[in-house]
Amino acid sequence: MNIQFKKGVLELCVLSILSQKDCYGYDIVHDISESVKVSGGTIYPMLRRLIKEGYCTTYVQSSNEGPSRKYYHLTELGHQKKVDLEKEWGRLIGGVNHLIEGGETKCLEKNS
Repeated sequence: MNIQFKKGVLELCVLSILSQKDCYGYDIVHDISESVKVSGGTIYPMLRRLIKEGYCTTYVQSSNEGPSRKYYHLTELGHQKKVDLEKEWGRLIGGVNHLIEGGETKCLEKNS
């Protein structure tokens, strides 16, 4: 998959996961990787940016399986950003599907 295209949709993926439950970074990477190949080197900088922009916050929780873990929590602003991105995604998919399925365009038809 084209890397620039993938980066454009990963923010929506992260926000969607966090809208369902608080997660720590490894789980976010794992959940996305089940559908789209991605590495922590892509997701962790995005999480830092989402915190900086006020879309999520963090808290630390102890773990029975090792050291404490940093969990990410979606803020109200983050929920609104997710809704906005979902709308944008829907418009994009609709437009692309229209073109792929041979929808009407202004281009001239091919002469056979």
